[in-house]
Amino acid sequence: MSSRSLNRVTLIGNLTRDPNLRYTPSGASVCSFGVATNRSWTPADGGEKQEKAEFHNIVSWGKLADICGQLLHSGDKVYLEGRIQTRDWKTDDGQDRRITEIVIENMILLNSRSGGSTAGTSPKNAPMPEEGPSDEDVSDEIPF
Repeated sequence: MSSRSLNRVTLIGNLTRDPNLRYTPSGASVCSFGVATNRSWTPADGGEKQEKAEFHNIVSWGKLADICGQLLHSGDKVYLEGRIQTRDWKTDDGQDRRITEIVIENMILLNSRSGGSTAGTSPKNAPMPEEGPSDEDVSDEIPF
């Protein structure tokens, strides 16, 4: 008997830094950037309105990575779809590190540099690897 599961993330937020487009030793494109999402609420006891920002590490691969590297800039509002992934590695000095990131499969740029709305980017027909390279280390001391 198999059980179903789902690993799906949908975000709308703002880039916290410019994308970092790099290439693996085999030539695969990988782009990483940060996105902030915000939420606000009023406590049930009638207290003051509260606000909290969450910061997400985002990674894209292949053609989508190239597109993100070309189109996105710090401050841009984006719609993202993908999955959560956690990676573990050891630094050069032997320390264990772990990062949770969102590997995106779809990105829509919601605003342009001039402030207007633009069409998004969804390379549905572009070949995308299911996972990033498992045997190639694209991280350095500080991941994406």
